[in-house]
Amino acid sequence: MNIKPTYPTVQHEQATETIVEFFSDQDIDSVILTCSCARGKATKDSCLDIAVLVSPEKLINQKEALEKRWNEFSESEKIFSDLYQVGKYSHIDLEFTDGCFIPKSPGWTTGPDNYELEIGNTFVYVIPLLERTDYFQKCKAPYLPYYDEELRQKRLAEAKKICLNNLDHVPLYVERGLYFQAFNRLYHASQEFMQAIFISRRVYPIAYDKWIREQIEEILELPELYKMLVSLMEIHHFESNEIADKAKILEQLFYEYV
Repeated sequence: MNIKPTYPTVQHEQATETIVEFFSDQDIDSVILTCSCARGKATKDSCLDIAVLVSPEKLINQKEALEKRWNEFSESEKIFSDLYQVGKYSHIDLEFTDGCFIPKSPGWTTGPDNYELEIGNTFVYVIPLLERTDYFQKCKAPYLPYYDEELRQKRLAEAKKICLNNLDHVPLYVERGLYFQAFNRLYHASQEFMQAIFISRRVYPIAYDKWIREQIEEILELPELYKMLVSLMEIHHFESNEIADKAKILEQLFYEYV
């Protein structure tokens, strides 16, 4: 996927340049542009997402000092206050990370975890703006083109188990008239289906609750699937058996695509 930054406003671009200049004098490893601006999808209302990559030992010893210096600097720079005035949510979302991610076992009712999302939004759908060391390249190497196969098989099995469990609960809640809970289970299952389909194809996702069309049609190249996922969310008669019927369709899609 060929991505390049396309800043929606001059203020977004100038703020980015100011951030890079500031961290070029700090003891960090890399400054990374992430999310909408990195993929050329941002609007004037979009926040500016920046990840500052710091090796684990540095992060442990220096995170508090780095955050203090950054906060003091960001509060004093006019370009940042100018950015905040451009759009409704045009602020800076900056985080310090060591780029080391640990997979977690998903809960039965919490939706998918963020493991693949963290990797994709730190090493794949991003643009390094500053690399003071080779840590970024070394850090992403174990995750690309995809992480360990044994772990992949384990996580795919977990996603399948949780997704099908949610779908199995939908008709039970519909029978009891608990339609909001039934829909919640269907929605979580749709996200777990997204997670599973990306894992099965060894591709990293961007999100499970936005940019769905971009991911399904452009990244996975499955335009026919996108149309079916949209129809699953179109509930015409909420207090009916319709949500249970949608759950059956999603289960069929799971076995077809995963």
